[in-house]
Amino acid sequence: MNRIVVTGGTGFVGRAVVSALVGRGIRVTVLSRHVQAARARVPRGVRVVAWNPSHKGAWFDELGVVDAVIHLAGEPVAQRWTATTKARIDNSRGGVTRRLVEAIAAAEKKPSLLISASAVGIYGVDRRGETLTEDSDVGEDFLAGVCKRWEGAARGAEKHGVRCVQLRFGVVLGKGGGALSQMLRPRLFVGAPIGKGDNRVSWVHRDDVVGMTLAALDSSSWRGPINCTSPYSATQRELADQIASVVDKPAIGLPESVARLAFGDMVDVLVGDSRVYPQRAVEREYPFCHARLTDALEASLAPDV
Repeated sequence: MNRIVVTGGTGFVGRAVVSALVGRGIRVTVLSRHVQAARARVPRGVRVVAWNPSHKGAWFDELGVVDAVIHLAGEPVAQRWTATTKARIDNSRGGVTRRLVEAIAAAEKKPSLLISASAVGIYGVDRRGETLTEDSDVGEDFLAGVCKRWEGAARGAEKHGVRCVQLRFGVVLGKGGGALSQMLRPRLFVGAPIGKGDNRVSWVHRDDVVGMTLAALDSSSWRGPINCTSPYSATQRELADQIASVVDKPAIGLPESVARLAFGDMVDVLVGDSRVYPQRAVEREYPFCHARLTDALEASLAPDV
């Protein structure tokens, strides 16, 4: 792979993926709605091309000269859910991905690979007592429906001869952003388990999101849905306590009723139970960078030297 297009390349995950690609000597083009701001956030040598998924533009031409597309763009899920924000979340996944695939289909020379983000939310927000693999049934709630449409749109590239990978992200931990930046906000205390905190959370370190993305680039055996999680889920209480231990501050619980006032129905995701196991990554002997929670948190929260 010599040339790759990345959407969402200035986000928490996207910046790390772009940096890793550049480190390999790959020529990277980032598609962005905000070109000037994006240029300030990507490594030197990365091209930034204006992208409006609703309209054909120069970004269409980029898809005809690259070897792969890595699609990470999407409206944040972690916000108060209203009818308006739900519509934005849904369109930013399924709708935008469908238009991206339409552009791939129109390219005279098509990329050989599409790696698209997805999420473990596809299994449903509460699957208490189950261990979920890529072969498990999917859920029926709002977020599961979003993920099904998202993945279905991405798979549309397969009929054009493009290998497709859907990386189902767990809660992404890492330095300088992502879920931890929310958990460490003073108003949410430290880690703040919501309610009892006995629900299981499927998490992944950002280094392993990057690692699985690179593995998918390197091996044609990576195809279809891949659970992008650590093999070891944790309860929300365990997550909060270990964060508190690493930063040496107390973990104070947050009543579900208070959280629901702030986030609306999105709280169902936060208190749901989802033990997702990365069966296909394990079968392919993927070498996890941070499989254990303590190691992942120490790497994420260590002070910069």
